[in-house]
Amino acid sequence: MATHLLEIRDLHARVEEEEVKILKGFDLVVDHGEVHALMGPNGSGKSTLAKVIAGHPGYEVTDGEVLFLGQNILEMEPDERSRAGVFMAFQYPAEIPGVSISNFLRTALNARSEGEEIDVFAFQKLLTEKLELLRMDPSFATRYVNEGFSGGEKKRNEILQMAILRPALGVLDETDSGLDIDALKVVANGVNTLTTEDQRLGVLLITHYKRILNHIHPDHVHVIIDGAIVESGGPDLADKLEEHGYDWLHEEEAATAGV
Repeated sequence: MATHLLEIRDLHARVEEEEVKILKGFDLVVDHGEVHALMGPNGSGKSTLAKVIAGHPGYEVTDGEVLFLGQNILEMEPDERSRAGVFMAFQYPAEIPGVSISNFLRTALNARSEGEEIDVFAFQKLLTEKLELLRMDPSFATRYVNEGFSGGEKKRNEILQMAILRPALGVLDETDSGLDIDALKVVANGVNTLTTEDQRLGVLLITHYKRILNHIHPDHVHVIIDGAIVESGGPDLADKLEEHGYDWLHEEEAATAGV
């Protein structure tokens, strides 16, 4: 039996030390080379899911499993998940004053290489290749991580990190948040380039809006409401949400509950 890239089984989670559950029986399967879009209204559990996958200490899993290549990563520390091949692009990337993007990326790459450091010249060649691939100016790598960056530059930096680290799974938490149309196109082009270049890369794209899906075409679209997926389909599902919102799904849930 083939092992899925990511398999989430009956996941229940809440904010640590709070009684209210946010994820309530969440199930999802993502395979190599697939792009899955997860959509839903505010407070539905989208960002909670991303943080649980990444291992954020502020969230407690009360039931279920998150299997990455067959291994339950809930038993792993965040850095172990990263080294295993899970990448998280943050909605609000942090600034790291005094640390250049180049040094940051080389340190991160060395941390994943299990003690075998990459040669400085080999790294510079790799970095130059990825900057060219993503159509980014070489001077970008000399800047301090996210310091003074626009929203678009921060998100492009996240995509550059993914290009350098080459994870098996990229979880993009509202990467389109705060972007104007030009920055959105640049970021979307970066994601499309990476998924085309690396056929093993699976992407879980978390978003509120369809607009990024006009540029990144998902294989599957899922809708999460009240902590669980209530509808799945192809790209046309995003079109339906754009036209009708989420009310029709709430109505279906109410009708089902009343049966």
